[in-house]
Amino acid sequence: MRTAICSVAVVMLLLAAEAGLETRLYGAETRLYAQTLTAPAANPLAADVDRLSAEINPQVVAWRRDFHKNPELGNREVRTSKIIADELRKLGYEVTTGVARTGVVGVLRGGRPGPVVALRSDMDALPVAEQGDLPFKSTAKAEWNGQQVGVMHACGHDNHMAILLGTATVLAKMRDRLPGTVKLIFQPAEEGPPPGETGGAEQMVKENVLDNPKVDAVFGLHVFPFPAGSIVYRPGPLMASADFFTIRIKGRQTHGAVPWGGVDPIVVGSQIVTALQTIISRTVNITEAPAVVSVGRFAGGNRSNIIPEEVEMEGTVRAFDEAVRKNIHDRIRSIATHYAEAAGATATVEFGLGYPVTRNDPALTERMVPTLRRVAGADNVRVGPLTGTAEDFSFFQQKVPGMFMFLGVTPRDQDYTKVAQNHSPLFFADESALPVGVRVMSNLAIDYLMGK
Repeated sequence: MRTAICSVAVVMLLLAAEAGLETRLYGAETRLYAQTLTAPAANPLAADVDRLSAEINPQVVAWRRDFHKNPELGNREVRTSKIIADELRKLGYEVTTGVARTGVVGVLRGGRPGPVVALRSDMDALPVAEQGDLPFKSTAKAEWNGQQVGVMHACGHDNHMAILLGTATVLAKMRDRLPGTVKLIFQPAEEGPPPGETGGAEQMVKENVLDNPKVDAVFGLHVFPFPAGSIVYRPGPLMASADFFTIRIKGRQTHGAVPWGGVDPIVVGSQIVTALQTIISRTVNITEAPAVVSVGRFAGGNRSNIIPEEVEMEGTVRAFDEAVRKNIHDRIRSIATHYAEAAGATATVEFGLGYPVTRNDPALTERMVPTLRRVAGADNVRVGPLTGTAEDFSFFQQKVPGMFMFLGVTPRDQDYTKVAQNHSPLFFADESALPVGVRVMSNLAIDYLMGK
């Protein structure tokens, strides 16, 4: 294995040659990558990371396109996990399969003692029929909730897997020089397991994925419609918690012409919906931690002249603080039950706990931001806003310090504020971001292990 080259002149020539190779392979959209290759090295392995990332990029692209063409839903990533496990074994990783059903864990023990760093990628696709016209477009179908549906990597997890396999390759080629251990976590069912099943990061944590060896820090990224190759991060809360609630209101059925003969659950439910709006507007300090309570379904009755016996409503809660999250739950339960009681009805409230707040460890984030700036270029790294989307990477962060970030995948000649979002059947990821992702994840792991 070649050691880091000390001569600045030789380094610049090597990087320029590599940048030229990337430009020939992938066109003008790789200009960003070529520019970032000239960033100064912060660790003695950085130049080798650049070289190896350029060498393996065609394979990273091939992996991404294969995963995109052959997507699988949560807890059903059988083909996907086999490919990943086989590739990791070829690279010399200690591989464990069947974690949280279809998850794969690879462990690479470095040549010198040191800490343990984990890198995570999700694997599942969505029940979305792709509408784009890529040559590797998905035409896959599967069963979801009892229906045949199209399947697509509409959230970009195909990119995540390809990036982490590329990172696995880079790190394996410099294994003897790593001071510590790298644990790669390929996680199923980030979008949620099928009804009636467990899965995802929460299940992996329950199956001790962060132990043996015990993880000291965990990193993850997610492609997002920001300019290709840019990195967006935020210390502290980044993504919201996501919970769901169901309220069932039972009144007393009667004729619509004789409402005093019963208890109208539709009126009671309407009052509850209105009262729920006061939780955010009157009881949450939104200057410190914004939150959302939304009712998305309200159902009851079957004729215009019958006041029904029961109505049901469903909604979602989003928050950026765990104490606020709990308080909102308590307020929803209290409002629903007391409003119903005051009208002579009854109400039951059930919560489906989703994902906690995705909260980046502030100290870890501050420590690793210089790595992001060095790899992607300072002009391409920024602090982003809070986002109401949710991520089950948060379950890992509840156990060990973690840092999660967004990798931009919108072509540089497009307005990233107007393109199709994640989960859209038209979601598109610019492959020029892939080598940036490999270099970011590789350098985060190395810098962390080296104490940078």
